[in-house]
This record gives sequence, C-alpha cells and structure tokens, in this order.
Amino acid sequence: MTLREGARILVGGIRAEPWVFSLALLGSAAFGVITVAGARAVGYVTDTVITPAFTTGTTTAAALLGAAGLLVGVALLKAAAIVMRRLFAGIMQFRLQARDRHRVTHQYLRLPLSWHQRHPTGELLSNANADVEATWAPVAPMPMALGVVIMLAVSLSAMIAADPVLGLVGLLLFPLVMVVNVAYQRRMAPLAAHAQALRAEVSAVAHESFDGALVVKAMGREAEETHRFAVAAGELRDVNARAGRLRGLFDPLIEALPTLGVLAVLLLGTARVASGAIEAGTVVEVAYLLTVIAFPVRAIGWLLGEMPRSVVGWRRVDRVLRATGAMPYGRGSLPGTGPLGAAASALTYSYQPESPVLREVDLDVSPGRVLAVVGATGAGKSTLVSLLVRLVDPDRGQVVLDDVDARDLAAGVLPRVSAVVLQQAFLFDDTVRGNVTLGEDIPDDQVWQALRLSQAHEFVAALPAGLDTRIGERGTSLSGGQRQRLALARAVVRRPRLLVLDDATSAVDPDVEQRILNGLRASAAGTTVVVVAHRPATIALADEVAFVCDATIADHGTHAELVARNPGYRALVTAYEAQAQALAGRDPVVIP
Repeated sequence: MTLREGARILVGGIRAEPWVFSLALLGSAAFGVITVAGARAVGYVTDTVITPAFTTGTTTAAALLGAAGLLVGVALLKAAAIVMRRLFAGIMQFRLQARDRHRVTHQYLRLPLSWHQRHPTGELLSNANADVEATWAPVAPMPMALGVVIMLAVSLSAMIAADPVLGLVGLLLFPLVMVVNVAYQRRMAPLAAHAQALRAEVSAVAHESFDGALVVKAMGREAEETHRFAVAAGELRDVNARAGRLRGLFDPLIEALPTLGVLAVLLLGTARVASGAIEAGTVVEVAYLLTVIAFPVRAIGWLLGEMPRSVVGWRRVDRVLRATGAMPYGRGSLPGTGPLGAAASALTYSYQPESPVLREVDLDVSPGRVLAVVGATGAGKSTLVSLLVRLVDPDRGQVVLDDVDARDLAAGVLPRVSAVVLQQAFLFDDTVRGNVTLGEDIPDDQVWQALRLSQAHEFVAALPAGLDTRIGERGTSLSGGQRQRLALARAVVRRPRLLVLDDATSAVDPDVEQRILNGLRASAAGTTVVVVAHRPATIALADEVAFVCDATIADHGTHAELVARNPGYRALVTAYEAQAQALAGRDPVVIP
C-alpha cells in the first residue's frame, strides 16, 4: 500500500517536471551504461595487460598507458554523468518543494478565518515546511534508482553472457531485496506517520512558547514551558530513534547482499577457472559487475527507504490542499468614494455546533454615521464586526454593503475600502513607516497625518530614526498603547470608507483616547465608523449604539435613549463608569 501510494506521488512529480526529470534520468542512464562499460574495460585490461604480465613477467609502457587511458576516460565520463544526474535531480526536488509550499500557502490565504481557528499555528508551519520536504525527499534518489535499472539490465545481461552459471548469482539477489524491503516498509510506515505528527506538535509547542514569551517570563513559567517542550521533543526523539534503528538494520542489509554475491562469485568462479570452464578475466568481470549492481541496489534502497516519510508527508499536505470552506467571491464592486452603508440581516454564527454566538441579528448602519457596539464580555461584539467586514461568513443571513451582498464582491474589493483595528495590535519586525504603509506607496506627509490623528506622532518623532526606526518583532520595543496607535494609523492612512475599531484604544490612556476619538470624529466625514466600546467617553461620541445581549441586538438607539429605557444597558455602562471613577479616585456616579 505504501509503495503504491508513494509511486503515485512520484509519478505526479514526474508529470509536473517532465523535462527536468528526463535530463536527470538521461544522466543516470548514461552513468549506468558507462559503469557497465567500465566493467568490460576492467575485464579487457585484466586479460590483455595484467594476466600476460603475470605470465611473462614483463609488460610495456604503451600497454600500461593504454590501460590507464582507457580507465581514466571511463572515469571522466562517469563523473560527467553523475554531475548531470545530481544537478537535475536537485533542481526537480527543489522545484516541487517550492511549488507545494506556494500551493499550501495559497490555500492558507484562501481558507476562511474559521478554518484557521481550528488548526494550531505550529501544525500549519509543519505542513508548509517539514511535510512538503518529506513528500519530495525521494525525488533526489529517484532518477538514479530508475536510471540504474538500465544498469541492472545491462549488467545482468553481461554477466549471463560472460558465464550463465555466475550470472544466476546476480539474479538471486533481487528476490532477497524485495523480501527485505517489504518487511521494512511494514514496520517503517507507522513510525514515519507518528514522527511527522510529533514534528507538528513540537513546532506548535515551540511557536506557542515563543509567541507567549512575555507571559511565560512574567508568570515565571520557564520551567513548566521547558518541561512541556522537553516532553514533546523527547517523544519525537524516541520515535526517530526507533525509526533510525530500523533504518540502521535495513541499509546495511541491503548493502551486504551484493557483497555476499561477490563472495559467492569468487568461490564459484575460482572452481570454474580451475576446471578450465572460464578465464580469470571472466571472473573479474562478473565480480566487478556484482559490485556495480551493489550501487543500483543501494539506490533503490534509498528510494524505498524514503517512501514511508514521503507518503505520510503527502497525506498531511494533501489534507490542507483538499480542505473545504473557502470564501467564494463574486464579481461585484463598490464604486464611489463616500462612506459605506452597512446592513446585517438575520445573521447567525456559531463557533461550536448548537451554541450560536449570534442569533438572527439585524443591524443597519447609515453611511457616515458612528456606531458604538456595546455589550458584556463574550456577548459577540467582535464576532459581529468581523462579519461586517467579512473576516468570516455567517452560518445564515447576509451582510450588505451599499446594497451589495458582501459575498458577491470580487476578491480584494472589501479590503480596499474598509479597515479593521483589533484590540490585539499586531506589528511586524519592520520600520514605523513599513508598519503603517505595509509596503504601499504612501507619501510621508500622509503617514504623518495618520500618525497625528492616532496621537502617535509625538513618540514616533522622538524615536532615534523617526519613521525609519525598526520596532522589533511584534513591536516589542513599544508599549501596548503605542502599538495600538500605530495599528490605528495603519488603518486610517488608507482613508477607508468603512472603519471598524474592535476595542482598539483599550490600552491607551483615557485622555489620549479622547483626543484620538475627537480627531477621528472630526476627520471621518467620508468614513462610516463602527467601534466596539466599553468606555462611556467612547460611547458618547457615537451617533447611535447597538446593545448586544443574549446573542442578539437587544436594543438600538442613542446612548441617552438606551440609558433611559434599557435597564441592562444602564447597568452595564454604569459599571464601566463606576470602574473608571474608582480608578480615578472619585466616588461613582449612578446614571439615573
């Protein structure tokens, strides 16, 4: 089963790179033919130079130079064939790996956020790296193994032609090789599958630890994280050690079979030479051909030895490539330059079956308005705004932007007219300018304008190189509030028609937040703003409020209207206000 599946994988690789494979196979076939010709040359030199020299006790310089020239010429041709075989086999292997890495990465980008939420980052990294490498590991020895089949055929023919009795020794090697290989495949396949799964687990643990380095350090969890990684790495080590022991038995056995054949030929051939049935050169030729056969047998062994890892790697890669749940796109567009109108109709969304986070949600945001989405922790606010900008698709219902269903828009249309700023601001290991522009050609004056709007201009100007200052991985050289302000600048610099702020100023001081929101309010005439908020000052700047409760929008109106008529909303914002005033050292004020 493993051998058949591995063969199908390799056939697919050959179809993808036929010309490169053909050149590698040609080099391998040339190597095989030249090697067999070398055996004939050795036999010829033995009969015409070496044996007469032993018989007469003399030889000539011309005979020695001729023999040396013949053998050196064969060696040079073999070297050229080896270079050709290995060069094009390597090119084929790396091309196939690059192709599948692109395919896997493209699939990651195509699959919806909901799919990524179900798969650990370490596993995804393993799929794109270790699994792809394992899939095409047999490609390097494959042209050699297939090409030397010609060598085997020619070698066996030459052995039988030289002496049928000695040639039978070579024929007996192949059933033994197949028996050894079948036994190896049956034991190696489950070990290879387990090892590939453990590689993904180790990668996931390492990624999680590195990603949460600040938490690990702050909470003093270094020893626990080290132990967690050591357990996963130790299990991988043990499985690899078992696989290595098995491979350590297989490789020497495969290499020993031709050597045992040579010994058998020498024993049998000596007797036949003594009886006068054959010449000594024939024994040398057949023995040399058996040493030649050792190489293709080893090459086939290398290919077969890589098959289990290849099959397991391909299964893991293929699982990603076959994953469903992609977000379909239409051909629609959103013409115009003014603020977008957004409407949600009967939205329902679940992370877990039978447990909807949002249920039959209806919402209408008029163009140019500022909507505050308010609700308790876990009410579904972030999910709602993610649906509005189509980070995920609803289980049921629809989102309409300027009277166009979001699912009917062409790919790339919505990101060009909308921007999202999340609570957890992500920054790249790049300059300030690079993090704001994300590689787009945006003038510096527009960048500074966005930084002023987000109240980031002062600390950016104070950095050693200003816009050209590198801020470290994930912006580790900045505070949480500074990272949030840069993320906000990244959004507003594109002058979006729909701006979504998912609690995007939670790490900013209240007075700075007030300046940001006032500036945003003053400059957002061409933008519709949806902000997830919990601070009363933020909520007060909104034109209207959507109160999310019990997986739906429980009420909708202005802040004053909801305070007056909705006890749940009043209790929630009163709690926020009481908390803010307690932090400021003042007595809480109860909103009537």
